[in-house]
Amino acid sequence: MSNFLDDVWRGLSTSPKQLDSRYFYDETGDEIFQEIMACPEYYLTNCELEIFSDQSGKLAEDLLADLHDFDVVELGAGDCTKSIYLLRALLERKALFTYYPIDISAHVISQLSIDLPAKLPGLGMQGLNGDHFEMLEKLRKISQKPKLVLFLGSSIGNLPIADAPGFYKKMKEYLAPGDLVLTGFDLKKEPAIILAAYNDKAGITRRFNLNLLTRINRELGADFDITQFAHKPAYNEQTGSCESYLESLNEQQVHIEAKGDVSFKAGERIRMEVSQKYTVPQTDEIAANAGFRPVRKYYDTRQWFMDALWRC
Repeated sequence: MSNFLDDVWRGLSTSPKQLDSRYFYDETGDEIFQEIMACPEYYLTNCELEIFSDQSGKLAEDLLADLHDFDVVELGAGDCTKSIYLLRALLERKALFTYYPIDISAHVISQLSIDLPAKLPGLGMQGLNGDHFEMLEKLRKISQKPKLVLFLGSSIGNLPIADAPGFYKKMKEYLAPGDLVLTGFDLKKEPAIILAAYNDKAGITRRFNLNLLTRINRELGADFDITQFAHKPAYNEQTGSCESYLESLNEQQVHIEAKGDVSFKAGERIRMEVSQKYTVPQTDEIAANAGFRPVRKYYDTRQWFMDALWRC
């Protein structure tokens, strides 16, 4: 709780104001995000799901050309909607591997431990609940086998583009030469398509953003009036950065217990989330800067999304 409070206070005390998007995911936030992924404008999930449902056989064969008796490690495993296709393809090919899903949510890990053995008989797995890098460190002590790390979705897009190589450099510290990473990138495309994904007609993304203010009210004793904030997405075609904001509709003051008051001017914005879009050469550059070599690329049929396979 203290980290949540400190991070919120720090973010609202900076200029411009911002909140950490990882705090979106309380129980209600998880439920709303499931709605987002199912809404017609949010193309990202379906694009990557198409890659895994259609190309997991080819991907498994590509991986088994390099790996034998290995670990599959998934960062932010969630419900394994996409990765289950790859796990099944590996099992069908009698691959020798153990699956280690990592997730910050203990509920997610508990549920996967029940669901996956039933769906994938013969799967060897051990769930790890905690921070990505802390769990990678823990896993390094558990197993010294070669690794395939899955970092799917457009999770890297939540970081500013300048910080992306640093994230992968940090990941590489827990890997050995020859280990593989399969990582997802949302590619640049028609701006209207991108903006619609973060401003759906049903207002689900708006509710998702406002829910964080509701969580702050509930858990930190704040008094945000969510009716006084408007959801404002913006996409910069040149930089590829899509940002979500909540804009104060008038001059107001918000009180947070244990910290104090935060003042808002009319029109002042809180940056809630960044979703970076990439060109393919940019992803190759990130790989090189982080100490990886691009091996293969997998696209959906519209080439809106890419999963890149890199070797450490």
